Order: sequence, then structure tokens, then C-alpha cells
Amino acid sequence: MIPPELPTGVAPEPLPPKRTEAFWDYHDIFVLFGLLVVTVFALPFLLVVFPHAPQSYLTLVAQAIVYLVALGSIAAILRLRYDRPFCRSLGWVGPRPLSALISFILGPVVAIGLGLIGSRMHAEPNPLPFEKMMKTRVLVLLFAALVVLAGPLCEELVFRGFMMPLLIRSVGAAAGIVITAALFGALHGFQYSDWRVVLLITSAGAAF
Repeated sequence: MIPPELPTGVAPEPLPPKRTEAFWDYHDIFVLFGLLVVTVFALPFLLVVFPHAPQSYLTLVAQAIVYLVALGSIAAILRLRYDRPFCRSLGWVGPRPLSALISFILGPVVAIGLGLIGSRMHAEPNPLPFEKMMKTRVLVLLFAALVVLAGPLCEELVFRGFMMPLLIRSVGAAAGIVITAALFGALHGFQYSDWRVVLLITSAGAAF
């Protein structure tokens, strides 16, 4: 069946962009990271506002603020500048059973494989600051919810959802993945003194 012709002067409605077609630009990336830098420098004011609060809880609040600013900034950029939805623009789709199963299988494979490689490289990860703060069951649960659930979700949306599609559009898939993984490793670099650990994190980012 041949579709009817549109009336003269009426432009067809544009189709929503595909997952790999990032419609945002590097100006938006700079805005995002600019807001994150301002947020990080403003976090010490929590000590002024709550001088007697335990450091462990302030650390949790500070990390949560960073995640909220990151996701909120992306949502605001997509909505205010492009009038686009958050989830669909970042490629948020429901998992298919087979894909979910493969992910659950490959996740431990990647983790164990990088662990074995790190052992052969004699990589020595130093204890993270938050590990010393988990002294009660409540703090363990709160840090688990933030570090294990909210943290990876936010990082995936920022790096693989927002940054990588733009880089792939600019330099191609392979280079875009490598650059995103390098930035992902650099973000975690300040936490570790051993460059080999940072290299393993970068490799994990590429695998993700």
C-alpha cells in the first residue's frame, strides 16, 4: 500500500534518533563535567553545615549528591536543550532474557579473569577509604546500596550512555570504546596508587 502524500508545505515528523546516533555535542559534555567539578569543590561545605555529623555518613551524602548532580544534569540537558526523554536517549531498554543471562555469566568471567591477570602483574590495590568506615551493619548496607548499586548505574549512564555514543559518532566504535574506557580508568585513578590497578579498571571499562 502506498502511503498518502503529505500536504504541500508540511514537513514529515522526524524519527527519534537511534541508540548510536548521539544528538548532543561536546558542549554538553563540558557543561556536565563543569557542574560536577563545582559540586565536588562545594562538598566540603557539608562539614560546615554539619560539623558534628559522623564522617562516614557525610561521605555517603557527598557521594549521593555527586550521583544526583550527574544524572540530573544529563536529564536537564536532554530535556531543556533538546526536548528529549532521559531513558530512551541514553539507550535504556528492558533486558532480553538471553542477553541478561549472558551478562550474568560474562560478568564473573570478566571479574575473575582480570583478577587473575592482576595477580600475574603483581597489582596491589590499596584499601579504599570507605572500606574503613563500614563499622556497623547499617553502614555496610548503605555503602552497599550506594557503591554496588547506585554507583555503577550512574557511571554506566554517564560513560557508556552519554559519553561513548558521542565519541563513537566522532572517532568510530573502536576508538570511542578505548577513549571512554581510558576516561573511566582515570576517574578511578585517584583512588589507587598502583598504575596496574588503573590499567585493569580501564580494561574492565572496555569490556563493559
